[in-house]
Amino acid sequence: MSVVGEHVRRVRQRHGVSQRSLARRAGTTQAAISRIESGLEAPSFERFTQLLLVLGEHPALDTAPLPHDLDPADLAYARRLTPEQRLAESASWNLFATQLEIAAHAKASRSR
Repeated sequence: MSVVGEHVRRVRQRHGVSQRSLARRAGTTQAAISRIESGLEAPSFERFTQLLLVLGEHPALDTAPLPHDLDPADLAYARRLTPEQRLAESASWNLFATQLEIAAHAKASRSR
């Protein structure tokens, strides 16, 4: 079952509304409501909102930054780069990593 489907089911049940009644109110079929609630169908955000609205509720979204350990100065620098500059820098780091790997294998071969 999907998170969206579970939410629709919880709200519908909290309001004491059957799938058939919700479907009638939303202008769809009971089978469509069943598919959404079981996770077989992923409704668009607009359809999800419509289902909640006919139940007398509305979705409330929030966002939060992902946790990371990146230096804010590095992030600010990267945002100032053009896509071409980012690609060139990425290629440069890839070349550097390859050179390190080759050096490590060469050192390992010499110490055998």
